[in-house]
Amino acid sequence: MKTIYKKLLLLLLMLPFSVLAQNTLNGNVRDEVSGLPLPGVSVTVQGSTNGATTDFDGNFSLSGVKSGDVITFSFLGYKPTTITYSSQNTISVILQEDASQLDEVVVVGYGSVKKKDATGAVEVISQKDFNRGLNATAENLLNGRVAGLNITTSGAPGSGSTIRIRGGSSLNAKNDPLIVIDGLPLDNEASGGSTSVLASINPNDIESFSILKDASATAIYGSRASNGVIIITTKKGSQGDMQVSFNSVTTVNTLAKKVDVLSADQFRALVNQVGSPTQIGLLGNAKTDWQDEIFQTSMSVDNNLSIRGNLFGVMPARLSVGYTQIPGLLKTGEFKRTTTSLALNPSFFDDHLKINLNANISWQDNRFADEGAIGNALSFDPTQSVYDPSSYFGGYFEWLEPDGDRVVTGAQQNPVSLLNQRRNVTDNRKMYGNFQVDYKLHFFEDIRAVVNVGFDKQDGNGTNTLAPFSPAGFQTGSYSGGTYQNYGAYSYFNENKENKLLDAYLVYSKEIGKFNLDVTGGYSYQNFKWVGFSTGNVYDPNAQPDVFTRPTVNLQSYFGRMNLGFDDKYLLTLNYRRDGTSRFSKENRWGNFPGAAFAWKISQEGFMKNVRFVSDLKLRLGWGITGQQDINDGFAYIERYTTGTTQAQYQFGNVFVPVGRPEGYNKGLKWEETETRNIGIDYGFFDNRLRGSLDLYEKKSSDLLAIVPFPDGANLANQGFRNYGNFTSKGVEFSVSYDIFRGEGFNWTTTFNATYNNQEITDIPSDNPVGDIDGGGGNKIQINSVGYSPNAFYVYEQVYDANGKPVEGVYVDRNQDGVISTADQYRYKKPNADYTFGMMNNMSYKQFDLSFAWRASLGNYMYNNVASNKGVLQAGVRYNDVISNINSDYLNSGFQLEGNNRLFSDYYIQDASWFKLDNITLGYTIQNPFATKKSKFRVYGAVQNVFTITDYDGVDPEIYGGIDKTIYPRPRMFMLGFNIDF
Repeated sequence: MKTIYKKLLLLLLMLPFSVLAQNTLNGNVRDEVSGLPLPGVSVTVQGSTNGATTDFDGNFSLSGVKSGDVITFSFLGYKPTTITYSSQNTISVILQEDASQLDEVVVVGYGSVKKKDATGAVEVISQKDFNRGLNATAENLLNGRVAGLNITTSGAPGSGSTIRIRGGSSLNAKNDPLIVIDGLPLDNEASGGSTSVLASINPNDIESFSILKDASATAIYGSRASNGVIIITTKKGSQGDMQVSFNSVTTVNTLAKKVDVLSADQFRALVNQVGSPTQIGLLGNAKTDWQDEIFQTSMSVDNNLSIRGNLFGVMPARLSVGYTQIPGLLKTGEFKRTTTSLALNPSFFDDHLKINLNANISWQDNRFADEGAIGNALSFDPTQSVYDPSSYFGGYFEWLEPDGDRVVTGAQQNPVSLLNQRRNVTDNRKMYGNFQVDYKLHFFEDIRAVVNVGFDKQDGNGTNTLAPFSPAGFQTGSYSGGTYQNYGAYSYFNENKENKLLDAYLVYSKEIGKFNLDVTGGYSYQNFKWVGFSTGNVYDPNAQPDVFTRPTVNLQSYFGRMNLGFDDKYLLTLNYRRDGTSRFSKENRWGNFPGAAFAWKISQEGFMKNVRFVSDLKLRLGWGITGQQDINDGFAYIERYTTGTTQAQYQFGNVFVPVGRPEGYNKGLKWEETETRNIGIDYGFFDNRLRGSLDLYEKKSSDLLAIVPFPDGANLANQGFRNYGNFTSKGVEFSVSYDIFRGEGFNWTTTFNATYNNQEITDIPSDNPVGDIDGGGGNKIQINSVGYSPNAFYVYEQVYDANGKPVEGVYVDRNQDGVISTADQYRYKKPNADYTFGMMNNMSYKQFDLSFAWRASLGNYMYNNVASNKGVLQAGVRYNDVISNINSDYLNSGFQLEGNNRLFSDYYIQDASWFKLDNITLGYTIQNPFATKKSKFRVYGAVQNVFTITDYDGVDPEIYGGIDKTIYPRPRMFMLGFNIDF
């Protein structure tokens, strides 16, 4: 009996231990180099089905573990780590990057390469590197983050950007980079109703960008890659548990700076001093700040919901819905976007068959404010009230002729009525996506067959309505005669664009001893169609409805690439593409574009083994030729006739017949080509704690496609496209990232990039004036000439008095012939910067995170067209029946008259170098707010467009092209947002 009691007692004592043996292990997994948490890490107990996955913050909870269990932590691109469980409650795990497993980190044309094996000048920007804040369009995630990439965006809501990689490669053909989203090359022109090409893409759906900069990387895209390539990879499904994420941000948009014009009191004093009695009599009694009247403080919202997981346990899937609403700073303007995306990426037959389906649809509902109101607000008399109860133009004050029948010639329309009396609304629907099948042959597993079908369809329509009391409406009769009738205006348009793609290629991959061989060869077909319709003003009997179609553009290509590696030290890449375009004649239709690159992994050599502080060192050499055919005239080489307008008809009796008129053409048009040489170094020190790259490049563009005048009698048109001249770009790019602090408590990583770029025209048959400006008629302020940068300012050298004030109408006689003429103009400065910089800092301390980003530009100059056109006395008191406000620059220059070549004075060429703090964001994260192991709640506040430091006198020195004609101002944005993940 005692024996039984002893056994029972022993059993009771052991029972708690047997229960406690089934424990729960909580922990966190981080990257060794950056100290950042790793989401999606697989945590499994060896020999069992028990497992878990880390959440967005690298946290996991693994139940049912026993002392002695071996737990494995594995994640793509990292070395697996195992630990033996010894009844601890929590654990911190550090994963070390495994360079041999970094597959598909760098996405290139028609495939991907391991990051360590990239031979070209390619940069990858992932989510952790994106710009913070509210970025309405995808490209703004990148601004300032990549050396050699410059992005300039207007302040209008949802507006597009000017994107340049290494300054572009052409003078008059398009300089936009090729944008590829999930294998589908996009058309670089937005359809009607859309604000920009990328405005339909939800930035929240983007996983990463690959920026291909040199020709050895871009040559695989041939004819469309002269200006670089931006490859967008969107987020995909996962094989883990279902993950739900909701992000919301509310933004208050404010006007950061106004154009400096005379106040009402200053203007009234000026007119009383210099105006005629008639002009003095026109002065009102109000004190109206017209910029305050047209601009507003607005509130934006951006909401995104995504669900990601393994559908039915067999199909990785992701579904997202997004909604963005941004009212403009300029009243009546608004950008609305709704997006839905679906990604399915299952694999079958032991991963022999991989399928990727990406389907996206977006709707834009936009109202475009009349931006002419900005210019009018700078000139409208500030002594007048906004409203006039006696006005038959909707109760708004307008300058009228003495008989009251019409607005005075030379007067600006009331800027407030310009906004409120126009309703320009558009709807744009965009459906795009691709279906890719990647099959590894069962009977020959070294070969993969890939077929990618893509589709991009845009439908836009809209109406533009003017109130039946707008001064710009269609009017008949006279007010003084009692027969006045104002019909206003109403017009409707629609546009349809289609972009169809078919890519088919084979990939052969083989390891042969110390050799790694990867060969790709295939065919690409892409077709673009565009058709539109416009009614014109339906109230105007002279307006004619019009159906307009653009020529179908067809691109067909054959391409091949070979990647050869030896002993994981020496890498060779060879590219070739043969492109055909419908934009050129049969004789010049096809172009050949080769590329080559070599890389040497110096850090893998035996003599580097004892140099422990060097973790990565690679030398890259690249060369290639790319083409350009993207001009806005698909019929430029064809002899053709077009139908004349209603003003060009031939009369037969009482019948007027439209004439057929011959158009200019150029059968000799051929490919513009750009040859690029690149030498670069990728480096990493101290276990890659300090890492980056340095590149030197030279680009030579020849047979430039440009719109230039034809010699008299040489063509049926005065000007048109032809191959015209050469120019060269040389530059240096430097980037560095440094983990200043890393650990479980505090982390601080900073990234910095710098670019030097110099462009020079090396051959052009004759000088080519460019750069239209306001003031006078048909004036141009820039010129393209041999030996100078493109778009150099062409001006007179201003003479100044002893006090440094410009002497009106007096310029330097540079050729010393005793006469001031166009022969005395000279090329002075340029709009493009010599140096550009970008920097981002990311810091975290426990649950807090802080980031801030800045950019800078040095050596760029601006023509201040606002000051040159409106900063002169005569611009305010030119007429006896209307007076206009003037720019405050008049107080500096004292210029009286609008003539005397004043518009071309180098006085208006100003240093527009700048330093900007783009964004500062402070956040706080609460872990497991819903008592679930994967939940997270983050709240943050941010300021965007924080401040600008510059000597430039205008509103903003960041204007592409270097001519400031009054831009839509960029808002200063104050944000409050939150993210919920569970």
